[in-house]
Amino acid sequence: MRRSPSFLPRSFLYVPGNKPELFAKAAAGEADAVILDLEDAVPLDRREEARAAVRTWLLGDAERRAASSDSGPVRQQAARQQQWVRLAPESLAADLRAIAEPGLDGIFLAKCSRAVLRDAAAIVAGLEAEGRLAPGRIQIIGLIEDAASLLDIEALAASGTLTTLAIGEVDLMADLRMARGASTEPALDSIRTSIVIACAAAGLSAPVAPTSTAIRDLDAFEASARKLHDLGFRSRTAVHPSQVPVINRAFTPNTAAVAAAREVLVGFDGGGGGVTVDASGRMIDAAVIRSARETVSRASEF
Repeated sequence: MRRSPSFLPRSFLYVPGNKPELFAKAAAGEADAVILDLEDAVPLDRREEARAAVRTWLLGDAERRAASSDSGPVRQQAARQQQWVRLAPESLAADLRAIAEPGLDGIFLAKCSRAVLRDAAAIVAGLEAEGRLAPGRIQIIGLIEDAASLLDIEALAASGTLTTLAIGEVDLMADLRMARGASTEPALDSIRTSIVIACAAAGLSAPVAPTSTAIRDLDAFEASARKLHDLGFRSRTAVHPSQVPVINRAFTPNTAAVAAAREVLVGFDGGGGGVTVDASGRMIDAAVIRSARETVSRASEF
């Protein structure tokens, strides 16, 4: 079983795998993690070229990290930034064998199903046995992108292989024949909530929220990010660098929230760890304490 980390990156920025000229620019930005894309963003006839570019970048990761300690803030950002790759199910073995380098932190499995997940886990285990990957290091996030996988989310979450789930909402809506608009938003929220529930029930990290291709209206993007946070997501993918600071802001507890959480924890400790009330008369029980601890921990992490 792969151990899920306490917190995943807040922001994942997609970068086409066949555009290596963008890799360093993404590393110099504010994203907590970059997803080097070997799936939809790359034409089929350029997949091999993209694999080579991604592999070269991941090979250079150790050198960039070593150089970060005595370089400027850009290098320091690159040192803490995680490197992920999105893989296509039809080229899973070729993709994984090409990118199995120390700089790889995790993979997004496009169109995740039990069969795709089983194949990915077997390939990763083989690469670990060969010594090409450190045992248990690679995190796996499954993208729910069709109706069949949506119906199977409980089994996927309980597989013992995934770090968490994410939603490829554009593909999923197309498969469901859903239009995007105010009338379908409640149905989408129901789908999103079902994924949050499946991850929580299986003890996985909080799921990764769907991206938005509307890159010009950042106010609307921020409103949707805060809504997704309140639904139980703790990360989100971005398709444009301008979305990254919005995601980081929406998924990081603000000063007021942290202060309130700390007050709750102090009151709980002062009450001897039993049920008590805060200054406003709200009852403080175990559920409130869990939420307060998460808020303080996330603030410290990010």
